[in-house]
Amino acid sequence: MGSPWETQPDRAISRRRAMGLLAGAALAACAPRPPSPQPPSPQPTAPQPAGEEPVDTEGVAPEKGHEALHFQRMAGGLVRCDICWRGCIVAPGERGFCGTRENRDGTLYTLLYHRASAVNTDPVEKLPAYHVLPGTNRVCIGTAGCNYRCLFCHNWPLSQRPLEEVEPLDYTVEDLVRLAIATGCPSVSFTYNEPTVFYEFMLDTARRAHELGLLALSHSNGSASDVAWRELLPHLDAVTVDLKAFCEKFYAQVSAAELAPVLRALERIRASGTHLEIVNLVIPTLNDDPDDLQAMCRWIAETLGDDVPLHFTRFLPAYRLERLPATPIETLERAAAIADAESIQFVYIGNVPGHRRNSTYCPKCDATLVTRMHFEVLEYRLIDGRCPDCGHALPGIWGRQRALSS
Repeated sequence: MGSPWETQPDRAISRRRAMGLLAGAALAACAPRPPSPQPPSPQPTAPQPAGEEPVDTEGVAPEKGHEALHFQRMAGGLVRCDICWRGCIVAPGERGFCGTRENRDGTLYTLLYHRASAVNTDPVEKLPAYHVLPGTNRVCIGTAGCNYRCLFCHNWPLSQRPLEEVEPLDYTVEDLVRLAIATGCPSVSFTYNEPTVFYEFMLDTARRAHELGLLALSHSNGSASDVAWRELLPHLDAVTVDLKAFCEKFYAQVSAAELAPVLRALERIRASGTHLEIVNLVIPTLNDDPDDLQAMCRWIAETLGDDVPLHFTRFLPAYRLERLPATPIETLERAAAIADAESIQFVYIGNVPGHRRNSTYCPKCDATLVTRMHFEVLEYRLIDGRCPDCGHALPGIWGRQRALSS
């Protein structure tokens, strides 16, 4: 994913540490409880900060693989992958654009099942998902690979390197959901790289999370196909989508992608009833044109609704765009003012710690409802998802977490 919200996770969990937490919390995990403080982490498993040299993992080969979902067999041993909008036609022995799905004798396999490359706990605000159990942590899962080629990607050591160069972590679905319970996290989150590329692993983890009373969250570029979204959305509670620009040229030249599939995905997510939040990483000279921002905000308000939370996030130089400056705060504030003028009710500014727009306000009476300092919640005033001053109901997932099953 391109958003700096997900760069350098705060808490990296090694498999040894995770197994210790699982064993020690087996009994205590049966009852609901707030997130517990995390101990200092051992050696990190998270993506490296942008600008550092990649770690030589001496060519970690993928395992046998797991048969993929949503593909079609074609003549001559070809297969068509229908997991994302690209619809790659893959010859025998070859892989699709994302590099994570391989045609073996006319059957498509995902090479990422049980092959996480980053497992951490982070605040839900870092997703960002400001309207989903504020102040709680989540277990975050990422892998190698991506179906975009964003020049600004902060997590490129995971997303833009060949699968064999990214060291895997041996986590099963059960390991991940039990880790969330053991660490007091009410949710699991699919993030860091584009979750569509590890779709089968995500789907099974989300299903199991729901069985144990956990929420399942995703941070996506919105690239999954219609058929993939149709199967996945009933198992997701919230999706944060990167709407990288409102310009086809930007998507083509900066991300090697297309805008139209993302707009379709946003409409599908909104229509499904799954909670939706949108992130726009504002990059100087590339997607900060006021007319484009106004068109984007107007489309969101008219097509999705004016109550979809919108995050304007500050770009920090990274990957192949290191020579660009960080986004001026004034540019972010101008974007937020444009969104205000288009009547979007919840407009946030991210990656600017201490900014007034880190917090959540009542759109009816302007009372401060959730006070934040960057990713930290300092005060929470909502009562059953409503403003305590005027009673206005806010969209989102609020209140106490679901009861956790043993």
